[in-house]
Amino acid sequence: MFLQAFFVAVFGLAAIGFGVAVFRTASMVRSALALLFSQAAVGCMFLAMQSEFLGVLQIMMMATEMSIMAIFMVMFMMDPGGLGGMDMSHQKRFSIGAGVIAAGTAFAVALVSDWGPVTVEAPDAAMQARELGIEMLGRSMLIFETAAVTILTAMIAATAVAIPVHEPARNDGKDENDKEASR
Repeated sequence: MFLQAFFVAVFGLAAIGFGVAVFRTASMVRSALALLFSQAAVGCMFLAMQSEFLGVLQIMMMATEMSIMAIFMVMFMMDPGGLGGMDMSHQKRFSIGAGVIAAGTAFAVALVSDWGPVTVEAPDAAMQARELGIEMLGRSMLIFETAAVTILTAMIAATAVAIPVHEPARNDGKDENDKEASR
C-alpha cells in the first residue's frame, strides 16, 4: 500500500511539473510534448492505482492527440520552434489570480466533501474493465460517439484548410501563338 501511494505521489508531482512546463516554454512543440508527458503521468497514476484500462487508455489517447497537435502546430504556426522569443503567457495577473482561486477551491472541495466510505479492496482489473464497458456502452455511448465524430470532422477540416488550392490553367481554345498573331 505504501509503494502504491509513493508511485501515485511521484506521478502526480510529475504531472504537475510537466503541466507547469507547458506554460514555461516558448516553443509550441515543446509545450505539446510537455503536455503529453503531463497526461502520460496521469495515465501512470491510473496504472499505479490498479486501473489498468483507464491508464493505458489515457496514455494511448494522449500520445495520439499530442502527436496530431504537434503536427498541426508545425504546419500552421509562424514560429513553432520558439526561436523568435515569443511569450506564451497572456494576461499574467488575471491568470495567476484565477489559478490561485481555482486551486484553493479544488483543495477546499477535496477537504470538505464527504467522499463516502473507503473501499477496503478494489475490484480486479477484469471487473473494472467490464463495469467501465457497460457504462460506456450504456448511457454514455451517445456522448462518446458525438465526441468522436466531432474530432474526426475537425481533423478533416484542418487538413482541408492546410491543403493549398490551385486554380486550373484556363484554356479557352487559344494558344499563346494565336494571341501573339492577333496583335
